Amino acid sequence: MDRRGLALNLLRDPVHLFALGFGSGLSPWAPGTCGSLLALPLAWALTLYSPLVAAGIVAVFVVAGIWVCGESARRLGVHDHPAIVWDEIAAMCLVALAIPSGLVWLALGFIAFRIFDIFKPWPIRDLDHRLAGGLGIMLDDVVAAVYAAASVRLVEYLTTVI
Repeated sequence: MDRRGLALNLLRDPVHLFALGFGSGLSPWAPGTCGSLLALPLAWALTLYSPLVAAGIVAVFVVAGIWVCGESARRLGVHDHPAIVWDEIAAMCLVALAIPSGLVWLALGFIAFRIFDIFKPWPIRDLDHRLAGGLGIMLDDVVAAVYAAASVRLVEYLTTVI
């Protein structure tokens, strides 16, 4: 079976469909970034809901992601396979919840999240290596999202006092 056929076969499985970000994680170029990009319209749509409802939706994304990512990794036989990007999708939505609304802030949140997710400063790298299964796959991205949101909030604060 060729690469395209293998990809289509994977995406027929609902677990892989979600875990692989509806196919965005199968990108040969920066799958995590592609998954995070896929999250942007989702994150923007969350602004249509009250903060409480949006937070509930993101909580479901994160909690369900623990199982989905863990199960996908188990089936693929690789812990945190690069194609598994649901963790980036859920985490990017978390960033969007915690930053000011607006396209500029969302773009800044995206950039900050990708930087923290790629470079994995402490304790992100430790979480990524020490926790097995879906919890480890999700938690490092959740912490990267917290760092990204805090960075954007710091920029917001600095722009108001300068």
